[in-house]
Amino acid sequence: MNAPATKAHGANRTQTEDLLERRASVFTRGMSAGQPVFAAKAKNSEIWDVEGRRFIDFGGGIAVLNTGHRHPTVMKRVQEQLDKYTHTCLMVTPYEPAVQVAEKLIEIAPISGPKKVMLVTTGAEAVENAIKIARAHTGRSDVVVFNGAFHGRTLLAMAMTGKVVPYKTKFGPFPGGVWRVPYPIEHKGISVEDTFEALKWLFKTDVDPKNVAAIVIEPVQGEGGFYIASPEFLKRLRALCDEHGILLVADEIQTGFGRTGKWFAMEHSGVEPDLITTAKSLAGGFPLAGIVGKADIMDAPEPGGLGGTYAGNPVACAAALGVFEAFEAEDLLDKSAKQGELILKRLKAIKRKKTGRPIGDIRGLGGMTAFELVTSHGGNEPDPAAAKALAAECLERGLMILTCGVYGETVRLLAPLTIQPKVLKEGLDILEAALLGQK
Repeated sequence: MNAPATKAHGANRTQTEDLLERRASVFTRGMSAGQPVFAAKAKNSEIWDVEGRRFIDFGGGIAVLNTGHRHPTVMKRVQEQLDKYTHTCLMVTPYEPAVQVAEKLIEIAPISGPKKVMLVTTGAEAVENAIKIARAHTGRSDVVVFNGAFHGRTLLAMAMTGKVVPYKTKFGPFPGGVWRVPYPIEHKGISVEDTFEALKWLFKTDVDPKNVAAIVIEPVQGEGGFYIASPEFLKRLRALCDEHGILLVADEIQTGFGRTGKWFAMEHSGVEPDLITTAKSLAGGFPLAGIVGKADIMDAPEPGGLGGTYAGNPVACAAALGVFEAFEAEDLLDKSAKQGELILKRLKAIKRKKTGRPIGDIRGLGGMTAFELVTSHGGNEPDPAAAKALAAECLERGLMILTCGVYGETVRLLAPLTIQPKVLKEGLDILEAALLGQK
């Protein structure tokens, strides 16, 4: 258990309570309040708050910190860049760190042939620009996405996102030309065949495939619940795209940069997308995103048609070069695979005990792991209240975890790939105790 919060501003008030009140008075209520914790410092897989309490971080800033908080290699690169320049605008006065990041993305992207890159600042920007590029290349307008998808919070990205509450509530109408089909989830009774039957009917009744520029898919759904697209499904999707001249866009914003044990999750299937969007852990905590894809597709927009004032910020690019360096020096892809194996084994052992909070489906690809909380042992009825309560109890015990899923019943585990084995074990011990109701 964490030590009690220290008092400030009088005997009956903590510094956290004061900050919570100040936060509520200045930030729009549309920004989620998140956890009642205010960070003071962080290192690798641990966070200390303003009260001096220590937390093990299994959330990673929503999958942003695959290399952990303030990785020394990343911070060294950042400091060196800060001493040179912080902004010139990449489209006005370019700089080598951005070129180096693009070269590295081209090197690791699982796409054959010549490739090119666009750098932006956020994942939503990457998704929206990928659609612009797909439209420019194909001369088509429409997009097909999947139930449960999360592609961002800007207007087109929101239209593509497959969850109403809280992301779409009060924000419509949304851009047209976005079509949705079920994502195959076997234990929910949705097969690969069901998805392709839905696509067949979509193309017969709602949109001519000749008008579809792209099909956009997360190879492992993020906010939707960490559901994994099977190699069979992705291969059939690739064939369907080829049949109709549709681009296959892999949204790897959460799955990328080693989270699944490969640089990109598409590598597990051997399927090559036409475009890949990336962000989150690309720059180890600094805002950087990008699109990498086949050169002829990426070059379809006219000069000046793509860009952004902060796109490819030099400090963020320096951080990304540190991330690449850390992955290579510490073999983090292998560590991701091993971390996932360890976590899944532990979760399955907890589930077999059939006590405490009931666990449903357990799944993972590399270090991208999750489990569902259900209403009864051996059942499949989602229990979002239990997931919310578990997250709160883990926080009280000193462990930060995140929930996700259309119902909010899924707990996702995103510990840094650099986490020390003893800290990982400590975090899993806390999780197990909270699941089983142990002190």
